[in-house]
Amino acid sequence: MPTDSPELLEVILDSWRRNNQVLINLLRLLPEGGLEARAMPSSPSVGQMFAHMHHERMVSVAENAPEHAGETPAEEWAALADREQIAAQLEESARRVADAVRGRCERGEPFDLDYDHPILLIQLLIFHEAYHHGQIKLALKAGGLAIPDSVAGPLTWKVWRQRRG
Repeated sequence: MPTDSPELLEVILDSWRRNNQVLINLLRLLPEGGLEARAMPSSPSVGQMFAHMHHERMVSVAENAPEHAGETPAEEWAALADREQIAAQLEESARRVADAVRGRCERGEPFDLDYDHPILLIQLLIFHEAYHHGQIKLALKAGGLAIPDSVAGPLTWKVWRQRRG
């Protein structure tokens, strides 16, 4: 599973870091009551979606690169209310995903269960988390708590577009 270019692996890992930074930025932008917002009454809350994303990361690492696994939360859709706890969980799970992908790529080993290449985990998680990012913004809008694009834009799109270095 080696990458043809160590630089390419670093670019992909940087994209994963940026994705996590965007999620944490969104978390910190939430207005009062934002963690409890739902798109519809039967939808998960914003806090539950953040918990789910952390859970998915931790499960993916445990199943595919257990040498990098940590404790998987018992509840996938926990109603978390502490922003700093959520941010810490996202930082931990992002690090574990990056370590798992880097470790398996550098050793030339496939993941144990899923994916043709370890890098595909990062691609799947970015897709998955972008989906939930949109759901979170919809839930906030439905709850009358929309974050203006002028506020959210620099902390989302700018993170992706900035040059390294």
